[in-house]
Amino acid sequence: MKSAQETFLKSILSKEGEGWSEFYKYVKRRKGNRENIPTIKDCNGRIITDSIEMAISLNFYYSSVFSNEDNIPNIQDKISSETFIIDTKIIRKRIAAIEKNKLVGTDGISGEILKLGGEAMIPYLARLLDVTMNNGTLPCDWKKATVVPIHKGGDRSLVMSYRPVSLNSVVCKQMEHVIASYLRQVCDKNDWLYEGQHCFRPGYSCESQLITVCQDIADFLDNGDRIDAIIIDFSKLLI
Repeated sequence: MKSAQETFLKSILSKEGEGWSEFYKYVKRRKGNRENIPTIKDCNGRIITDSIEMAISLNFYYSSVFSNEDNIPNIQDKISSETFIIDTKIIRKRIAAIEKNKLVGTDGISGEILKLGGEAMIPYLARLLDVTMNNGTLPCDWKKATVVPIHKGGDRSLVMSYRPVSLNSVVCKQMEHVIASYLRQVCDKNDWLYEGQHCFRPGYSCESQLITVCQDIADFLDNGDRIDAIIIDFSKLLI
């Protein structure tokens, strides 16, 4: 790998003009996208410059707005009758879709390793998913994430101006796609989803939802009916 990297660097540096552009792209990929946080204020308005103290302040804020509700509807009884079948075709498709430069999670396994493994990785990933689903447990590394604060607008010195982005295990992400595909099949088979649900569904999008809403409004106007609309910004409710 070291020899390949040296050969690659020599090839792009030997070029004139565009060679430097490719070199800086390479350096950026190696560094990763890091959010630069100059200074922030704590709850008392004190300016914090130490990186550890800033991390503690951000973690305290994110923990304060995080909710862990226990009133989520339990659908275990509904899906227990369905046999979970691991579709290796989906695993193969997910491996092919992995970006080589995708940032690594806490387990240190990169997407590039999975792509290089190719077909040889599929039976191991299938076995890992089978053990995880049948035992109802997750590997410890899948429960951890590297949280990177991203500035979303406003005063950069305020912790609420940064939204957290979690860098999870790449392997866990692929397993989530496999499980999500299975759940979609079960929901479609049992007709559990409301037809107006457009988010996170294959074949649906913001465009399809917008078209549906506009058509409904046009129909109500043609019939002379009353139209009521409620718009809620959940991100504002969190703040």
